[in-house]
Amino acid sequence: MRVIAGKARSLRLKTIDGMDTRPTTDRIKETLFNMLQPCLPDCRFLDLFAGSGAIGIEALSRGAASCVFVENSRKAAECIRENLRFTHLEDEARVMTEDVWTAIRQLDGEQPFDCIFMDPPYRKELELEALKALENTTLVDDHTLLVVEASLDTTWEKAEALGYRVEKIKKYKTNQHVFLRREEGCV
Repeated sequence: MRVIAGKARSLRLKTIDGMDTRPTTDRIKETLFNMLQPCLPDCRFLDLFAGSGAIGIEALSRGAASCVFVENSRKAAECIRENLRFTHLEDEARVMTEDVWTAIRQLDGEQPFDCIFMDPPYRKELELEALKALENTTLVDDHTLLVVEASLDTTWEKAEALGYRVEKIKKYKTNQHVFLRREEGCV
């Protein structure tokens, strides 16, 4: 796994051993970031369920002003810190070794993020729980783009019921990226 583009281009990233994380393949990551590129320069990026940190690091490498990485596994959080040091991107980063819900509560009160990415374990509806937790915080406004990596069989009616609008779905062989925004007027 490597950084695809930007100031840390071609640098190889570490991942943790085992099945606790599912690193996004380089090909899928490249497709994702081709879609995200217009909103990356100087953005505030939030990487929930961050794993090795590859997505947030790619965002920083491509021009994001800052990234908060949220990962509850101490082993994975240390891997993120090592990857940030190796890519020389640690000054723009903050790593929170917390579960997503605790981190959201701790971050509430800060400015909205421009882009929030989440890649929770599949088929546990954790993406819906995270969207619900973000619902009434300062972290999401009408301009925030939320991107969820999920299994192909994940449906989005419940997210729409929470006040999120599905803007786009990009399906791959094994998973999908869903692009969401909060409906205007939803609080």
